[in-house]
Amino acid sequence: MKDKMIEYSLKKKGATKDYPFGPDPVAIKVAGKMFALIFENKENCRLNLKCDPIIAENLREQHEAVQPGYHMNKKHWNTITLDGSLSDEDVYVMIDHSYDMVVQSLPKRIRKSLAEE
Repeated sequence: MKDKMIEYSLKKKGATKDYPFGPDPVAIKVAGKMFALIFENKENCRLNLKCDPIIAENLREQHEAVQPGYHMNKKHWNTITLDGSLSDEDVYVMIDHSYDMVVQSLPKRIRKSLAEE
């Protein structure tokens, strides 16, 4: 599951893999800004994703697997436990949203260079 989420995240324009905290977790960044943090232990795989605060609250109410961001700003980040309760497509939509939020916060020239890739 972890590898599938990393692979999907790295298909985004300008996405790179980084290990800022050691071998685990894996951070996925665009223009040096993190949009996904993926970590796995014996029990489960979890994914931290940036999210609009209103959407984040709605997702948390609708899905037990979506919680406030673990070790992150709880207003702007969600932690998704990949326990099978959400489809891959649902998680992909959340990854897309996180990537889009980070890209929108980048300077215009960087956004333009990403669009040209």
